[in-house]
Amino acid sequence: DVMVPGRGKKCSLCTKILEQIKAMAGEDPDEAAVDAALGKACRALGKRLGRLCKQLVRKYRDQISEALQNDDQPQDTCTAIGFCKA
Repeated sequence: DVMVPGRGKKCSLCTKILEQIKAMAGEDPDEAAVDAALGKACRALGKRLGRLCKQLVRKYRDQISEALQNDDQPQDTCTAIGFCKA
């Protein structure tokens, strides 16, 4: 895993989690699809990542949900919630 400047471990984990949620939410998700994806994605990520995923989702549910419905990029969302440096 190559370290990219401005992308710490927290950033890459956040991005990975949101990519998983995005993939599960599908194209142009509505709120129900996003909710389902939030639950499923955390389970799909395994124990360690899943724990972080659940914390992320609990704390930033609205931002993540909105970002998915707006089709924002995972990295941009992670930057917006402070996990990645812009």
